Amino acid sequence: METGPLYLEPRLAPRLAALLGSAPFLHMLVDALGSPLNVLVPDQVAENTEGFREVYRRHRLAGQVFFAHKASRSRSLLRRLTTTDAAVDVASVGELQHALGAGFTADRVMATGPKDPAFLWLAARSGATVNADGPGELEALAGLVRRHGLPRARVLLRLSDFETTGPKVLSRRSRFGTSVKALGPLLDLLERHRDHLDPVGVAYHLDTTSADEKAVALEGCLRAMDDLRLRGFQPRAVDIGGGFGVSYLAHAAQWDRYTSELTAAVMGRRPALTWGGHGYGLHAEGGTLRGALSLYPAHRPVAGAGYLDALLSRPAPALGRPLGTLLLESLCDLYTEPGRALADGCGLTLARVLEVRRTDAGPALVRLAMNASDVGLEEHGILMDPVLLPRAGEGGGPREPVAVHLMGNLCLEADLITRRTVFLPRPPRPGDLLAFANTAGYCMDFGATHAQQQPLARKVAVRGEPGAWRWCLDEEYWPIKEYWPVEEYGTITDSGGRA
Repeated sequence: METGPLYLEPRLAPRLAALLGSAPFLHMLVDALGSPLNVLVPDQVAENTEGFREVYRRHRLAGQVFFAHKASRSRSLLRRLTTTDAAVDVASVGELQHALGAGFTADRVMATGPKDPAFLWLAARSGATVNADGPGELEALAGLVRRHGLPRARVLLRLSDFETTGPKVLSRRSRFGTSVKALGPLLDLLERHRDHLDPVGVAYHLDTTSADEKAVALEGCLRAMDDLRLRGFQPRAVDIGGGFGVSYLAHAAQWDRYTSELTAAVMGRRPALTWGGHGYGLHAEGGTLRGALSLYPAHRPVAGAGYLDALLSRPAPALGRPLGTLLLESLCDLYTEPGRALADGCGLTLARVLEVRRTDAGPALVRLAMNASDVGLEEHGILMDPVLLPRAGEGGGPREPVAVHLMGNLCLEADLITRRTVFLPRPPRPGDLLAFANTAGYCMDFGATHAQQQPLARKVAVRGEPGAWRWCLDEEYWPIKEYWPVEEYGTITDSGGRA
């Protein structure tokens, strides 16, 4: 049985590592703007986009990288993307308005997800591509085009329930898309609306990181493209959605050790590692381990652009040749919709320590000036240590590891920043900051609320380097020099004063 601290150290991109090495600057931001505070580094999203583009070039594929807007509400990230060759995938009328207002032209916007009449109307009116979930959306879109005399709407057919003649692959059911078994009637519908709808390709949406399932779906989409061509259409794109993943942790060994020790704790072979003995989907029954671990695989050897590269290099289940080669030979453009993967390393969330309460029952209780909705790690099943940023520098206290439970600021027993017992390198003190790294994708504000009239975290965008950081409010960021603040807000000396 392991008895030492169980660390889960975050993997830090160079920009985030540099920011976390500038504790006086981060303390200054929180002093000025409050806790919690979200800090974005927009230049990272451009670098991540280029990583995906490099994979396209490696496989000699044309097409588009669409940022899945739902992963982040940040204005600065979206505006920075307009300066790249990326496009944006929007899933609501609000996101569509935001994208158009940020500077994306309609040819760089795709509307996905369930669509209410206002969303569908603005997509048709602006000329965005519509990723249609089913025949109802296609009928409604054709009606809008006809009644308002609009140009033919570009559409993708989102499909589901793929099968293969190769080895059997178990595929979970999705509530999105039309079954490939109903493709015939869908093509009949398109033929009736040739004057109003332009089917530019097909798509799939899978809530999985399984490369086997994605390979079956991609191969099925290639067959559907042939069916469209046989009906006289000229489709050109296959959209394989998102789900490329992020590796949140720096060390695989720490992840393996933690999950093993969690299993031992659930079985009663060691002290509990969570608040109330929570098992993250595991439980003991009659001396037998039951359930399944419901956690995001926080350390992944292949993720993001690397995952896309591996998928395109993978042999098709039935045809047996690399999927990227099949796309190239079919003259198909590739569309991807990374959300979390494009936001990887693009931001962190800061929270001030309010209280440290010692208990006789185990780890100390650390209350933070934030609540669980401000940093949705628990909601998304992500286990990762925060980085401790002392108020007065490292010399202010002993450096012995300490186990703590992180509590939120709501009057709710369930308001736990994470159910996991967290190990810190030294005891925290009121006024210190905890920095939760890599929260820009989904974890930063996807579920943030005004519960109990607590304010939402503000956002700032940062650029520069240690000793010369510049920042502005997220909503004030524009990716051109003239719109950055004239004043050097972030020039900080090592002691925390202005240079």
